[in-house]
Amino acid sequence: MSVTKLLLTAAAAMAFVPGAGAASDEAPRVSLRLSSELTTGIASAAPAAAAQPAIPKPVLQGTKDYRIGPEDLLEIQVFGVDQLTRTVRVNSRGNISLPLIGNVQVGGLTGSEAEAVIVSKLSESYLQDPQVSLFIKEYTSQRVVVEGAVNKPGVYPLRGSTSLLQTLAMAGGQGSLSEMKEVMLFRTDTAGRKETFVYDVDRIRSGEVDDPVVVSEDLIVVKRNPARVFFKDSVVHDFMEWLNPFR
Repeated sequence: MSVTKLLLTAAAAMAFVPGAGAASDEAPRVSLRLSSELTTGIASAAPAAAAQPAIPKPVLQGTKDYRIGPEDLLEIQVFGVDQLTRTVRVNSRGNISLPLIGNVQVGGLTGSEAEAVIVSKLSESYLQDPQVSLFIKEYTSQRVVVEGAVNKPGVYPLRGSTSLLQTLAMAGGQGSLSEMKEVMLFRTDTAGRKETFVYDVDRIRSGEVDDPVVVSEDLIVVKRNPARVFFKDSVVHDFMEWLNPFR
């Protein structure tokens, strides 16, 4: 048989083999096993992912210009890195300790300024464009003074947003001679002006008026009720005490 006939016979045979006469529509599938180094290299060469959404900023309690002080409790979150989320208390030197970056000086800074410091330190060696959220849970360096006819007058720290009724409760509640219809609150504003407010605590308790929020350095004075004082100092009171079998 000549060479020409052999070639024609082979071509005719291939025409009856499925898929043999034309190129397959699908490319052959090849399974590759990559080393960790190659996998890392490919991942870094991949197109950049879409920008991550910014962390929603929680509303800080108190004024926006409040500066962090010793014993304040801070909640710090790093978007996408749950291991770095921490609730930490500021020490007496104004420092906090965080993973990777160690001690961070936050005393005297606002919440936004402290966030920027943490972002800067994380960006130096560890994370690319980290998104940090800082929330002041307790700002114990803010204080309020309560004096007058309460059971425990004194200076009390404000742990978060605190109302007038809550402050009076911290001071042990009203005393036996208190006048709760005219509780005085003295405040100095940011311009140094003195302000005086008078509150009827009985109406606040009944829900007739709102319970006001106190701020740092407020002075609350609970006056004594003149009628109760007169009765206590009067002869009638002495006589009633003399009749009291449990005195």
